[in-house]
Amino acid sequence: MANSKYAYVRDFELPDPLLPGTFMLFRLDGHSFHRFSEKHEFTKPNDVRALELMDRAAKDVMEEYPDIVLAFGESDEFSFLLRKSTNLYNRRESKIVSTLTSLFTSCYVFHWPTYFPDSKLQYPPSFDGRIVLYPTSRHIRDYFAWRQADTHINNLYNTTFWALIQQGGQTTTEAHATLSGTYSKEKHEILYSKFGVNYNNLDARFRKGTVLFRQEILAEEEQEAAISTLSPIEANDPTTEQKTAPDLVEQASSQSALLTSPPTVKRNYKAKKAEKEKAKTKQPPTRIEVLHCDIIKDEFWDNRPGILGE
Repeated sequence: MANSKYAYVRDFELPDPLLPGTFMLFRLDGHSFHRFSEKHEFTKPNDVRALELMDRAAKDVMEEYPDIVLAFGESDEFSFLLRKSTNLYNRRESKIVSTLTSLFTSCYVFHWPTYFPDSKLQYPPSFDGRIVLYPTSRHIRDYFAWRQADTHINNLYNTTFWALIQQGGQTTTEAHATLSGTYSKEKHEILYSKFGVNYNNLDARFRKGTVLFRQEILAEEEQEAAISTLSPIEANDPTTEQKTAPDLVEQASSQSALLTSPPTVKRNYKAKKAEKEKAKTKQPPTRIEVLHCDIIKDEFWDNRPGILGE
């Protein structure tokens, strides 16, 4: 940035670093999505197309930012957990919030024709975002339990509400009055006795929301990927299968270097040292997995301890 006499105005910009050593939870919500869903005629109570579009945008965000280890979505909302040790954008709150929110929004618009091929966007959707810091893994567990419990409560109400309207012939006012003061058990009873719907048999996507997480790629998969980069002769060599994935990756990388670099060029000491340091901090390869499962109980977390690790 040019250093002119006007540069003093930068002094008015306030730093906004987020507290280090804490879990960073980024949540975004659709802005005025009640109007947006009506304008675009979303299916009630749940539009699979809209939910899958949200999932796709969230997956794109996770693929762009490896420090995001977990995401949970329901309706027009998504929550993203960044690893505790992340130093993304030097932990500048405004930078992280604005970038992640804008990326998610642009991905949502970009993929709209794929999920709504017969429905043109009537106006641009928008999302708002915020970051909350949590000190311990227990707080993170409770946060996601809160969001999934909220998913169940909202979906049970909406499912019953729209059944009363679409199948029961009630107006919106009458449906709200019917459900006023009712508990979950009573809503289950209304669905089953009046409309023959067993709520527990509905799609888990609606009842539990969407969970996206990073799954570490197994050594066997990494080995297969490495073999695919070798020459046909080496790939068919019976001794190749006896090598470990790291050996094959190193061999494939060496071959690539020989093809692209002059043999007489030697890397200096600093370059080698930097490469070693990078190898120490490099995260293992992962892929994004999508589930519609329980994240309130221990099983999900016990099977994936890395999510709440450093």
